[in-house]
Amino acid sequence: MLIFGTRRTAQQLAVLMLTCPQGHPAAHTVTRFVTRFTLFFVPTFRVRTRHVVQCTLCGQSGQVPSSTAEELVRQAAAA
Repeated sequence: MLIFGTRRTAQQLAVLMLTCPQGHPAAHTVTRFVTRFTLFFVPTFRVRTRHVVQCTLCGQSGQVPSSTAEELVRQAAAA
């Protein structure tokens, strides 16, 4: 009998001030979600990696490419 599945983890990478889609300046979080295949509850390899930017004021979020997420993290570190 094999026990397998997936496990998803979230890591907050940065918080920075941006203008939300509704036009208000607000803090936004950049979060990385990693989905891993697990075998006997041990993560073996990555299945999917997503980066999401979410507005803390209105809650609207959107997926961004990893290059954009890296640039936003660099901007937050420089500030």
